[in-house]
Amino acid sequence: MNVNNSSTVNTQAMNATKQVAPDNALGKDAFLKILVTQMKNQNPLEPLKDTEFIGQMAQFSSLEQLTNLNTTMNQFIGLQGNQTLADHADLIGNKVHFEQEIDGQLQSGEGIVKALSIINGQLLVELDKDNIKVPIETIHRIENNQ
Repeated sequence: MNVNNSSTVNTQAMNATKQVAPDNALGKDAFLKILVTQMKNQNPLEPLKDTEFIGQMAQFSSLEQLTNLNTTMNQFIGLQGNQTLADHADLIGNKVHFEQEIDGQLQSGEGIVKALSIINGQLLVELDKDNIKVPIETIHRIENNQ
């Protein structure tokens, strides 16, 4: 009877990991392939000896899932902070005062908001005077225009 030792099994498992996930990320498919390889090649005279390796792989899989959850939560929190057109629709028809720096020069002005738009992810307020578009964060005063 030919019995593989644990170092051969570990080498095979590492090779399988490198082939499946070249970016060093272990997915559930890689974990299952390694587990099957481990079970096929374990020493039948010492079946409990290889359980430590399987436990470590389960920990890696759990770590991957926690990392994915963390990424998803960070994206969710990021979306919560984004401003939308609907959040500022009440500005339309109101007089606003703005102040911004363009090419080192301080530019200020005022106008009545006639539209809102999002360009390249930035929320802009379009004023009635000369169709000026200013970022929402440059507005420092809002007046009711009635």
